[in-house]
Amino acid sequence: MSDNEQNQSNVEPKAEDANATINIKVVSSTGDEVFFKIKRSTKLSKLQGAYASKVGKDVGSIRFLYDGTRISDDDTPQSLDMDDNDTIDVMVEQVGGYLHVPH
Repeated sequence: MSDNEQNQSNVEPKAEDANATINIKVVSSTGDEVFFKIKRSTKLSKLQGAYASKVGKDVGSIRFLYDGTRISDDDTPQSLDMDDNDTIDVMVEQVGGYLHVPH
């Protein structure tokens, strides 16, 4: 194989990667699992909205983490270098601290 042919074969899979689908498992803190199949180029904010409506929660009240890092609205499976069947963790946003009730 010539160098030119070798370079082409390395480039082609990357080009179709963005349109390739990936399976993502979203796991809640209670262990509930929801599966999604999305394109590697799809913004994860779309998945977050779909998950929130599926479980009946406001998307602003839950946080999505991949490998312990919070997912931003512009992240995609491709930008996070996610693999097929990777897991996203969902946490309920907790606000507050100590509630003092006077006697």
